[in-house]
Amino acid sequence: MSVNKVILVGNLGKDPEIRTTKDGKEIANFSIATTESWKDKSTGERKNKTEWHKVSVFSQGLVGIIKNYVKKGSKLYVE
Repeated sequence: MSVNKVILVGNLGKDPEIRTTKDGKEIANFSIATTESWKDKSTGERKNKTEWHKVSVFSQGLVGIIKNYVKKGSKLYVE
């Protein structure tokens, strides 16, 4: 058995989407942008690379928190 663990710290690109399944459970979907910055060794120029990560939340307690407190631009820590 192997375990993969990811920690993301980034900003939301748009408001979370909340949808409801046929059996009435809510699911939150959102994308987090993480940005890496560095200085180019040859030119001395600052460079940035942004990656987008799609996240789905199924826990009803966390979906409630996301619905009430998370908006576009929010900084999130996801583990």
